[in-house]
Amino acid sequence: MLVLILGLIVFLGVHSIRLVANDWRNRLVARMGMPYKGLYALLSLIGIVLIVVGFGHARQHPTPIYLPPVWLMHLNALFMLVALVLFVAPYVPGNHFRSKLGHPQALSAGAWSFGHLLATGMLHDLVLFVPFLCWSIALFTISRSRDRRAGTVYRAGSIKGDIVTVAIGVAAWALFAFWLHSRLIGVSPLV
Repeated sequence: MLVLILGLIVFLGVHSIRLVANDWRNRLVARMGMPYKGLYALLSLIGIVLIVVGFGHARQHPTPIYLPPVWLMHLNALFMLVALVLFVAPYVPGNHFRSKLGHPQALSAGAWSFGHLLATGMLHDLVLFVPFLCWSIALFTISRSRDRRAGTVYRAGSIKGDIVTVAIGVAAWALFAFWLHSRLIGVSPLV
């Protein structure tokens, strides 16, 4: 469990610099340039590896906290569909998800973590998903507040952009639900 917690500290810590020290981060980026991005990517990757390894180890010694009903496990599939649509939204030009929400990936992490909290009940699940849920709420709230103060306006959305965003999100969801999740995580989410 310690490796999982360390991974969360590294990954969420790196991804929280903008939340707690945005001016310092901006000065550092201006001074370092590309090496900052490389260091950021390296630390993020280290965090992900630690999370994956730690979660894998923690799953070998499960500690049940609650037993979710089957219908909540199925409801998680809907949360994952929303999460994957929101996850791809910043990369698809001209969609309403980006223009209206500003930071759809923060909401994506929230939908992912909340859905999984509904569907799972082991201690290691709580250790992984609760910090991600709290972080996503803080990230979205602070980022939207910063946008309002700065007068940030996002590119207008279109129906075409929405359709492309949803189509890619649904395709990613199907890929994960029917194939990748069981291969990578060892659990079939639609059982």
